[in-house]
Amino acid sequence: MPYLTAPVLLPGTLSATPQPTLPTGDGLLLRPWLPEDAPAVHTAFQDPAMHQWHARAADSVEEVGGWIEEWTAAWAGETAAQWAVVESGTDLLLGRVALREIRLADGQAEMAYWTTAGARGRGVAARATAVLARWALDDIGFHRLELLHAVRNEASCRVAAKTGFALEGTKRSAVLHPDGWHDMHLHARVSDDPKGPRAGEH
Repeated sequence: MPYLTAPVLLPGTLSATPQPTLPTGDGLLLRPWLPEDAPAVHTAFQDPAMHQWHARAADSVEEVGGWIEEWTAAWAGETAAQWAVVESGTDLLLGRVALREIRLADGQAEMAYWTTAGARGRGVAARATAVLARWALDDIGFHRLELLHAVRNEASCRVAAKTGFALEGTKRSAVLHPDGWHDMHLHARVSDDPKGPRAGEH
């Protein structure tokens, strides 16, 4: 039975070309993950704040190396797209930004991010999210990007608001964290929304 609508994005939209490096224009660089990033990611995941909002722990550098292999392979499989967020001059790891749960045919994906302890308070997550959202919506042609965070995670809610992700509602008892079930705020941007702020405007 044929579909009555055409796919928004076709297979190969991402994987047909190498994963790009995306500069923010204000000192940050979104680049593909490298095996040598594993120690810095392992260190980031020892931060108690990471444990509060993430269900995953990092027991060893070797384990994180496996994550990076998965993150890299996801681009070829077009299931997710993950970037390291680094200082453009030093390559110091400041965080991660990603498109998860990619559904090319529907033109949809979920935005995700985290920052290292030393990067917080510098607008890193918002600057990286703004650039990735613009690339996904304007350059690639995604129609809708969703962003989920625990209702109690006020910092993440501020990132969503700064980058043009409208609050659409609350998913009750939707995600299990180490301290129990959390209500989640659902934010989204769609391709015909007003453009979000550019890097440097936060």
